[in-house]
Formats: sequence, C-alpha cells, structure tokens
Amino acid sequence: MRGLIAPLERKNGWTLAEEAGHAGPDRIQRLLNRIEWDADEVLDDVRDYIVEHLGDPDSVLIVDDTGFLKKGVRSAGVQRQYSGTAGRTENSQIGVFLAYTTSRGRTLIDRRLYLPTSWTDDRERCRRAGIDDTVVFETKVAMAKSMVLRAIAGKVPFRWVTADAAYGFSKGWRYELEQADVFHVMATTRHDTVVTRFALDHPVHDLFPGLPRQKWKRRSCSEGAHGRRIYDWARVEVRPWHHEDRRHWVLARRSVSRPEEISYCIAYCPAGTTLDELIRIAGSRRAVEESFQTAKQECGLDDYQVRRYPGWHRHMTLAMAAHACLTVLRARQLDADKAETDPPSSSTSASPRSDA
Repeated sequence: MRGLIAPLERKNGWTLAEEAGHAGPDRIQRLLNRIEWDADEVLDDVRDYIVEHLGDPDSVLIVDDTGFLKKGVRSAGVQRQYSGTAGRTENSQIGVFLAYTTSRGRTLIDRRLYLPTSWTDDRERCRRAGIDDTVVFETKVAMAKSMVLRAIAGKVPFRWVTADAAYGFSKGWRYELEQADVFHVMATTRHDTVVTRFALDHPVHDLFPGLPRQKWKRRSCSEGAHGRRIYDWARVEVRPWHHEDRRHWVLARRSVSRPEEISYCIAYCPAGTTLDELIRIAGSRRAVEESFQTAKQECGLDDYQVRRYPGWHRHMTLAMAAHACLTVLRARQLDADKAETDPPSSSTSASPRSDA
C-alpha cells in the first residue's frame, strides 16, 4: 500500500517490488494471488474506516462502472465490450463500483468485477481464472443493488442514491428502492415512461415541451474541468397517488447552448425537497468519476498485473484502502486549514475563572 501511493510512473508488480526493496515481484504476486486472506472482510474494515472519519447522514451513494483495458483472453471477465473509459468497444474488464460522497470528501466503498455470459457459460474457463462455480452471471444492475444493500446492512449513513441511466433505467430497481424508502435521483433515457394523471406509461420526454418558460431555472449542478456546469432545469410531478410526505418527480436538464439536448432523471424524495436539492444530487454523480480518476492516477487502481478473479478483488480493495486514507488525510488538512482561518469563538476568550 505504501507503493500504491508512492510517486511511481507505473504501479505494477515489478515497480511495487522495487519500492519495497524486493529482488523481484514474487512476494507482491503471492500477496494478491496465493496468500490466504479475505478481501471482502478487509473491504468491510475500509468501509468502517471511511464511515468513522467521513460518515455523514446526508451523504450520497453513487453507482458507476469503469473499464480496464487488457490484452489477451485469460484475465477474468475480459472480452471485447464497451468501455466508458475508452469511449468505445475494446478488449477490457469492467468493474462496478459504489462511491461515497460527503461534504468532506469522496471515495470508493465497494467493487465487483463484471463477468459476461461468455465467461459464466464456460465453467472450465472460469475455474482456470479462479472463479468459483458458485459465481453465476449477474447484470451490472444486480451488482449495484447488492452493493447498496451491503452498505445498508453495514449501517453506512447516507440519505440519497444516484446512478447514471445504465442503472437508473431499471424500473425494478427504482421500485425496490422506493419500497425500502431509500431516496434517489436516477438518470434515465428519454424513452422511459412514468405514471401520470393521464396515462400509466407516459413518456418522460413528452412532459416538458409545453412547460411554461418560468418553470425552467438556470442552475449549476457541479464544478467541471472548465468551471461551473450550468444548465436549464425543470421538474414535473408524477405518480399522483402516493404518501403525503413523499413525492415523485421527473427532472429535466437542458443544455443552454443546444436546447434540443435534454437528459432526464426520476426522483423519489421527501415532500419538501426543493428543485435545487434534486439538482445537487443529480450533479453529485461527477464525484464517482473524480474518484476513479484520482484512484487510478494516485493509487494504482488500474495498474494491476493479475489475471485471476480473487486477485482482481484483492488489488482493488488495497487500492481503495489507499485512496480512502488519502481522502481522510485531505479532509483532516482542510479541517486544520479552516480552523486556522476561522476567527476564535467567544468561548476561547473567556476568563480563566469562567473556564474553570
């Protein structure tokens, strides 16, 4: 883990071994492939560490996946598939992750390697890659659901769940979250449908063309690489038959420069939730992209040289632990900087007698 946060250009078995003073990568490879330890139990420790230092009941859980470009056909889960990292179909592995974001920092708290059916339908190939016969095909949405349930079971404090349209389009998952009273803002496609007073399957893109101009509000949802990301936003209430203290909304985000470009989210939230709050949650999805970027650049998340299924999860767990540590250290430094710049409270100027 010291090697993972060291200023190395690449963080593979050889470079980590050199950093540790080893003659070769054998000991690093044994750690990832053969020594007996439970990566999921270590991940529980990482999650508890994050909750202890960053835990916030108003935090957001964010689901997303990222690609890892690979050569050959032996690495677990590898095949030609679309990789958002590359922006095209490439020979790659896909990992599904759960991020945790608060006002003090953001980091990754869970991970699963996606296995296409080309793998799970070939059990002999799976065994050669260390994939147990009990591991069966799961969609990325099913993996996302299990990770959120694991966070709930682990008593991770949070208020919202959000994800992009690849996950938010699932009506079944949205319904399960609602049944568990988990508030969410999930991106979806223009082809999704909702229940309104007029139809059981009302296309979301038909809800906004006739909306009065004053219903659209120009807001920034987050900071981007080139400054504030500003869009026009509007919302329409749907699902009119619901609990008095809960609401369902379709949220639209329209490009300022290209008004024909509109994306949509579906929200389930407390009745008093403002449009600005829903915009904030929708914009928080950027935090997982930033976590991927910093974990890859600073903690070697994508610099692994393991082919086996357990080794992938072990490397990800240790890289996530290193990233969590850096996130907590940064939060502490920001707290210290704030304490230095904030004026002393009235209690610090009290007389010695009153202090006593």
